[in-house]
This record gives sequence, C-alpha cells and structure tokens, in this order.
Amino acid sequence: MVSDIVHGLARTHHAYDDSMLRELARLLNSALLPEFSRYRSQLSTLDVSEKEDKTLLTEADLHIEALIIEAVRSIDSNAWIVAEESGNTDATPAIGTERPNRAWIIDPIDGTAEFVRPDRREFCAVVCLLEQGEPVGSFVLAPELGSARSPLAVLTDVATGRVSVNGETAAPARLREGRPHASVTRSAGSAPRPFEAVMRNAGYTLKTGTTSQTIDMIRTAIDVSQLSDLPLPSFELFARKRQKLWDGAAGLCMGAALGLTRVDLRGNPRTPFDLALLHEVEPTLDSTVMGAPEAVRWFLEIQ
Repeated sequence: MVSDIVHGLARTHHAYDDSMLRELARLLNSALLPEFSRYRSQLSTLDVSEKEDKTLLTEADLHIEALIIEAVRSIDSNAWIVAEESGNTDATPAIGTERPNRAWIIDPIDGTAEFVRPDRREFCAVVCLLEQGEPVGSFVLAPELGSARSPLAVLTDVATGRVSVNGETAAPARLREGRPHASVTRSAGSAPRPFEAVMRNAGYTLKTGTTSQTIDMIRTAIDVSQLSDLPLPSFELFARKRQKLWDGAAGLCMGAALGLTRVDLRGNPRTPFDLALLHEVEPTLDSTVMGAPEAVRWFLEIQ
C-alpha cells in the first residue's frame, strides 16, 4: 500500500516546488505499476460498467484513484482534489472565495477503453497540480507505452520548462517533413467535421479516433517516437471539443512548460481554470487547441 511506501517522505508542503512532484512520481511509480500489471493480467474477470457518458468504468479505475489520492495526501495533507471518479474532496473551497492556492486534478486511467483490451497500450494515470488555477506540474504514468510494453513516466515542471521521461529530459515534439500529423479526435460514430477535409487537403494525416487524450497531448509536446515500438509520430496540433478537465490538464501543463500555444476555439487562453469550473460535477472545457503557434493560428482560421 501507499502508506508503506511513503515512509520517510515529507508529510506536508506549504508551497509548491518541484521536489513535491518528484516525490509524488517516485511514490506512484512504486505503488501503481504492480497494480496495473495485476489488473491487466485479470482482464477476463474484470468488473466493467458503462457510465452515463458512455465511457467505461472498471474496478481498476476506482482502486488506482484511491492509491493516487492517498499518495497526494501523503505529501499535501490538506489537498483539494478533483478526481474523475470520486469528484471533489471535503477540502473544496466555496464559490465566492479567492481562487485556492493549490488543487490536484486526477484521472486514474485515461483511456479505459484501451486498458480493458489486452492488445492495446495507450492508457495512463494522470495527476496535474494547479496553483491559482494554472497548471504548474504534472505526472503521467503510461505503464505499457514504452518499447516492449515498458512504462513511460512523464514529469513536467512549468517553472523550469522541463519535461522528463523516465528521469531523462525529453526532446520536444519532432514534426515530420512533408506530411504533418494532428490529433482532432471525436466521439465514435460522429460525423466528420468540415475542417477535416480542409486539413487533409493541406497535407495533414489526422487521428480522429479517441484513445487517450493525455497521450495525444504528450505527443504534441514531446517526441516519444524513439521510446516506444508503437507508431507514435509527433502531432503538430491537438484539438478537441468538450474536453473533460482530467483529460486535458496535464497536457496543457506540458504545453505551458514548452511554450506551445494553448487556447480555445475563439483564440482565448485556455488557462487559468476558474473556480466555478473546478466545482462542476464533471468539469468540461468547451474546447482545447494546443500546438505550434503557426499551426494553431491556421487551424482557428479554418473553423
């Protein structure tokens, strides 16, 4: 359990610094990887249900979320936590108060539909730390995304502008010459949007099927093509309507660290997040666009 692993860590931090995220990353690597492995070995008997929004919920989501919350509380005992499955914690500040200094956004498994299929690997656990509504640090653990199904642990610190993978500084997204890629995912069964034809005519290869939005945003920020044996080229652009906060917060954090443009479809800055959004039962961003500045400008023009 997390409580056994956490022995020796500082119990409470009164101000954010990058050591907080490094401690959390070490803790979650140790706590979560065995649990992911255990659940993945038992997929045939896993309890799986469908939520109102048609996304999947498994017993693994609930257990992984509980472990992440325990780990967060071990380094921030008064944490305000906004988690996908359990919602806001008792530490939730009232609307009308000042924006809180710190909030933790948690998605235990982003890409649950991938997680429940033994042949798929694009799923991850996500934690993002907000200060005054701005993402300042994040940790993403993709247990099987690396070569030979090895884990990729992505740690971001906005203050230093550093994104690391498994402890090594990550290379920025490497864009292919000639035919750029873009993640413009939409719900299964939904009709193609007019801009898709425009983008294809302009030479883009489009990813329209949803796997893990967080992993797509990672691929927009950094180059993971040399770290995985899956075909994972970098994206020049990520765009999504009606994006749930826990699917986007860590990706926006990476974009902030690396100086990517991060806006909504009207061109307004995507952060900071306001208190009312964080109070929603299912916090949802009306739209998110992130990528190279020139690509984002062009995309907004063709809407």
